[in-house]
Amino acid sequence: MSATYASPYLGRFTGRTAVITGGASGLGRAVAARIVAEGGRVALWDLDADGLKEAAAQVGASHVEALDVSDQAAVAAAAKASNAALGKIDILVASAGITGATVPVHEFPLDNWRRVIDINLNGVFYCCREIVPFMLAGGYGRIVNVASVAGKEGNPNASAYSASKAGVIGLTKSLGKELATLGVIANSLTPATFESPILEQLPRSQVDYMRGKIPMGRLGEVDESAAMVCFMASQECSFTTASTFDTSGGRTTY
Repeated sequence: MSATYASPYLGRFTGRTAVITGGASGLGRAVAARIVAEGGRVALWDLDADGLKEAAAQVGASHVEALDVSDQAAVAAAAKASNAALGKIDILVASAGITGATVPVHEFPLDNWRRVIDINLNGVFYCCREIVPFMLAGGYGRIVNVASVAGKEGNPNASAYSASKAGVIGLTKSLGKELATLGVIANSLTPATFESPILEQLPRSQVDYMRGKIPMGRLGEVDESAAMVCFMASQECSFTTASTFDTSGGRTTY
């Protein structure tokens, strides 16, 4: 999604601010472009400092933070800095993640397991923990935690990724119920595999396996998931919380 994206919802995010993790590429970058094009301001967080600068320039980000979301202290500092830069935080899109090793459980490297859980699950928890107070102070919030169909079904040879995404779903359901009467809505996205730089972390055989599970017979496009995220992040999403939104080409229907 480029900065020249022509939104059919012009002004939908006017006056709104968003923190987007994993904002240097893929889904995070596409969501940022849409929110800015629709009138909002964004802070991009990512571990890739060079990619972050490029993405910020392209989408017109108001603030950037180069950090590892698995570092709780860094997340807390970034949340304070982003709130100060933006004036408030209305939206959190937690899309930073890694795939991890592609091996059976009994061969899974321990360090890699811990790294996947630290980024994909603990990182989402840290972001929610540190940003929710700013939303509560403003009486408004939309949280979109990016999970995966792997968190519902489990992908073979991807146990850490599947477990981490299942954890994101459970975390979001708890969070959404806690905040249901406080003006803050929290939901998770459960996409099937879509075209994204994260696929470079996987062997072709794993990508082919995941494509074969999709009834539509193709991978998703990043813009398809970005469109869903932007609905979830908008005021239009007003009576659904603690839930999951599916963009899986028919792979999951629950």
